Amino acid sequence: MSTGITIALSKGRILQEAIPLFAGAGIHLAEDPEESRKLIIPSTDPAVRFLVIRASDVPTYVTWGAADVGIAGKDVLLEQEGLDLYEPLDLRIGICHMAVAEPAAIAANDAPQSWERVRIATKYPHITRHYFHSRGVQTEIIKLYGSMELAPLVGLADRIVDLVSSGRTLKENGLVEVEEIMPISSRLVVNRAAMKLKRRAIETLIRQLEAQVTP
Repeated sequence: MSTGITIALSKGRILQEAIPLFAGAGIHLAEDPEESRKLIIPSTDPAVRFLVIRASDVPTYVTWGAADVGIAGKDVLLEQEGLDLYEPLDLRIGICHMAVAEPAAIAANDAPQSWERVRIATKYPHITRHYFHSRGVQTEIIKLYGSMELAPLVGLADRIVDLVSSGRTLKENGLVEVEEIMPISSRLVVNRAAMKLKRRAIETLIRQLEAQVTP
């Protein structure tokens, strides 16, 4: 694949929304990655192959050149420090937002603008710390890897910072969103060396994907 392009993707919503974009660009995965156990999947274009990895690992594979191109959520990119990547295109997929949420009973009489100190459970400690520091709010952060909604219900944290799409999971667990931190979508990222060595192929891919992106 020295002259081809290796693209890093993660399973789940981003993958399902990315497949039509690649299809519109004339690139089809040779196998269904949701059913296959393979981590390297060829495409109908012999010059393009896909790596199917964890979402949090996509920027690392691209930064270190194991993949030339990848698709990662803006949340993942902001949370990981020291990345040396090009970010040429917002693909407008995986759209959601990052927010602060708390139990509805607390929110009824709460005023976020008056917060001075909070205990937050999140899998985004870097983003959370930066956000509250910018507001002058002292923050105790508890890092979790999942089931964030449980933390306020059992007294582990006062509030959570997490991605919100429909808000259904929050509602089902008695939580409400009280502040939006930022909008989130998935971005195309490119390895800097690959951009020089494979410029023509990568720029063509960027143009093809850009043509598929909904304004």
